[in-house]
Amino acid sequence: MMLYPPVAELTEKVGSRYQLVNLVARRARVISQESEEKQIPLEKKPVSMAIDEVYTGKLSIK
Repeated sequence: MMLYPPVAELTEKVGSRYQLVNLVARRARVISQESEEKQIPLEKKPVSMAIDEVYTGKLSIK
């Protein structure tokens, strides 16, 4: 099974797997809370949305 985007590419963008997991988990929680507060249904899972943000460069560690 091939994962897209590859974990190796995501790790390069963030620095380490630990930082990647932390970043994605925090962002996924925010996405989930915002959609719940505004009562907006999500098309994709919050984790998938957060991973896409990391891959496209919208989300990074400062």
